[in-house]
Amino acid sequence: MPVARDFLKPDVVSRLKNMQLRARLVVEGFVAGLHQSPYHGFSVEFAEHRPYMPGDPLKYVDWKVFAKTDRYYLKEFEEETNLKCYLLIDVSKSMDYGTVTTTKLQYATYLAAALAFLMIQQRDAVGLVLYDTELRTYLPPRSVGSYLNVLLSHLENLRPSGQTDIGRNLHAVAERIRRRGLVVVLSDFLDDPSKILSGLRHFRHDGHEVLAFHILDPMERSFAFRGDTKFIDLESEEEMPTQPWHIRRDYRRLLHQFVEALKRGCREQRVDYNLLDTSVPYDTALFQYLTKRKRLR
Repeated sequence: MPVARDFLKPDVVSRLKNMQLRARLVVEGFVAGLHQSPYHGFSVEFAEHRPYMPGDPLKYVDWKVFAKTDRYYLKEFEEETNLKCYLLIDVSKSMDYGTVTTTKLQYATYLAAALAFLMIQQRDAVGLVLYDTELRTYLPPRSVGSYLNVLLSHLENLRPSGQTDIGRNLHAVAERIRRRGLVVVLSDFLDDPSKILSGLRHFRHDGHEVLAFHILDPMERSFAFRGDTKFIDLESEEEMPTQPWHIRRDYRRLLHQFVEALKRGCREQRVDYNLLDTSVPYDTALFQYLTKRKRLR
């Protein structure tokens, strides 16, 4: 797996600082990260000191600083955001597949790291959920800058495990979330599409905005294998020897039907569906997506 420094490349970070991921649908409260909040002292993070001015509330005076300096200084705060973002990553064994420079799971972690950085830069809260057949990790959203290191540490150390049950886990997360927010699902979605769409529908029913990043390897899309090939299911370890050219046309047709079913179901539920190919650099894919969202505001 990649090390933490790989997640936030300087050129990527420098570009992300100038872009804002805004929820298009109505979410609870306002996006505090778009501007400094006028509301101080409620669910807040300490920012800095400033000199006391006549009329300022005394409850914000830092008496420890007064004891050292004999001057009055007030604690300034920045509101912790009302927008909460949940990054849901499929860590099942099928995500460990890759024929290019990164596996699908690595691609998902790069995207999640960049989005986490972006949300915290906006002072929006971001959390992380890892799942296969069960919820493996649940880190609730926070907007404190130091929380980014916690998220990156989990992304750096995660390992693919077991099979998957995407629909069940989407329902489980939806039951945990009490306030409307932004839900980002990163997966290859190699599961029953009806169950996946049912889970996504649960989020939408509760008023969340949902982004679905469908991550596939280019060979999964083209099936351009040559010669006799033995396929091994990474989750069940079932083996199937075959001659790919005999089944390529049917495979592509079935994959197209699968993708279209997901895309159509997401469109009907107003879920923002995005098909990503791991041969495209993750930062390029992310910036293209954010640019598209910016045009849709």
